[in-house]
Amino acid sequence: MTRLKLDSSRRFLGKVWSLTYPYWQSEERGRAWGLLIAIIALTLGLVYIDVQFNTWNREFYNALEQKNYADFKDLILYFAFLAVMFIAAAIYKLYLTQMLTMRWRVWLTNRYIADWMDRQVYYRLELDRRGTDNPDQRIAEDLKLFTDGTLSLSLGLLSAVVTLVSFITILWTVSGPITLFGHTIAGYMVWAALIYAVAGSIITHYVGRPLIGLNFQQERYEADFRFTLMRLRENAEGVALYHGEGPEREGLLTRFERIRGNWWQLMRFTKRLTGFTAGYSQIAIIFPFIVAAPRYFSGAMPLGGLMQIASAFGQVQGALSWFVQSYGTLANWRASVDRLLTFHAALDATVHEAEAAPAIPQVRDSGPGIRADALSLTVPGSESGPARTLLADASFAIAPGERLLITGPSGSGKSTIFRALAGIWPFGRGNIRVPTDARVLFLPQKPYIPIGTLREAVSFPAPADAFGDEALREALRDCRLERFTERLEETQNWSMLMSGGEQQRLAVARALLHQPDFLFLDEATASMDESLERAMYELLVTRLPGTAITSIAHNPEVAAFHARTLKLRAEDGTVRLATA
Repeated sequence: MTRLKLDSSRRFLGKVWSLTYPYWQSEERGRAWGLLIAIIALTLGLVYIDVQFNTWNREFYNALEQKNYADFKDLILYFAFLAVMFIAAAIYKLYLTQMLTMRWRVWLTNRYIADWMDRQVYYRLELDRRGTDNPDQRIAEDLKLFTDGTLSLSLGLLSAVVTLVSFITILWTVSGPITLFGHTIAGYMVWAALIYAVAGSIITHYVGRPLIGLNFQQERYEADFRFTLMRLRENAEGVALYHGEGPEREGLLTRFERIRGNWWQLMRFTKRLTGFTAGYSQIAIIFPFIVAAPRYFSGAMPLGGLMQIASAFGQVQGALSWFVQSYGTLANWRASVDRLLTFHAALDATVHEAEAAPAIPQVRDSGPGIRADALSLTVPGSESGPARTLLADASFAIAPGERLLITGPSGSGKSTIFRALAGIWPFGRGNIRVPTDARVLFLPQKPYIPIGTLREAVSFPAPADAFGDEALREALRDCRLERFTERLEETQNWSMLMSGGEQQRLAVARALLHQPDFLFLDEATASMDESLERAMYELLVTRLPGTAITSIAHNPEVAAFHARTLKLRAEDGTVRLATA
């Protein structure tokens, strides 16, 4: 192995350690280390029982050769005892390993979800498109593969090393010397096992090396295909209205073709690897008998000795062949680690960027209203175009109870102002001041409706038990959603079940329940007809008399519910306040 490969392997193991060690130093470390020690003890116990089985092989076959019935009966009973001990140890090793795997996965999942959602990193990742795809797969699937693979492979390696140390001594002792071409080779069966296993490992690595990259790509293509199917399901009505089945079908088949093409490559290399490993394993069954045959037929060892040698050779060869037998698992594990490292790096880079260039500061003070001072907003550059200024040094205020309408041409930055006021837009500068303890609620054009009970959907973002049944039903009735009033405990994908207008009215019901001090509507009634839109604004004005309502809307009738207008000029990024 070249120095370059050694350095690369060292760096990779260092990165794996960075993913691994936090759990073993966390608040879970006591239970984690306790479980690990118990699993290691059981692993060592299983190796010890294998050593006893090896001795049993010699004595049992010697008893058969000598037709010693008394020893035969005793050895059958001893075998039963060893078998019971082996089964019990194997069961509890598996049970405790699964327990530790799940505890580790739970801890990692909580940590990665926290890191992903802290400081709204999930939102920044979507804005920046920072080289990571399908974060849901990283958290849901790759963490499972990582924890399961890390434990199974490390424990398997430990078992292989202990088995090798235990049985290589036995094999060296019982195999004796052999003379070839005038040279006496002591413990020749050990050398035969070593040559057999090393040759197999080298060939396995050469044959199976492409599987690492192919497994990485396969998981990515599968996730992209699932995501496209999910988007089609979520936007089924829009696609149907456009009669867009043709382009969507073509897009789906194009993505599936990537899966198929990569799968054929996986099949080709897996066939080669399986062909070699299967042949390697089959030859390993007969190989020790062939190598030990000269000493047996010369009378230098009894039948029991031959069987003990075959058993010990199998254990040594199996331990030395751990790499061969585990290569497929290693390839999948390596691919999952690479994906997690990419995701972890993207999270870290986004967090550091958030610290270096945080969102436009939102200051809580004792002032009566919301104020924006010298607010400038930009859209970052991308492959499709350079950076663009949306707003340049604009200042404005929203007084308590005020009704403000924001207008301007499409793309002038109206929605971006709302994002800045919400404290989630990171591109720009200025100051935003919000009264201390003020309750602020934003209603986007497409409301977010969590999958769950209708109670949870209406109460969001508050807990499901924040409002009483009658308050929830009254809000739904006021928003003309009477048909849902008796379905509070029903669990559905409500964003699929409700029309666009119903979803927007559900968001208005949330506003009635939360009674914010400042309410922002970003075309939040655009999917309603004019009469419904008017009714919803009348409802908000009547039921929330002390709430400042700021709207983005294109319907001229909405202007009647607002006292002032903030007009955005796309050409120079300035704003102008006027009386509506």
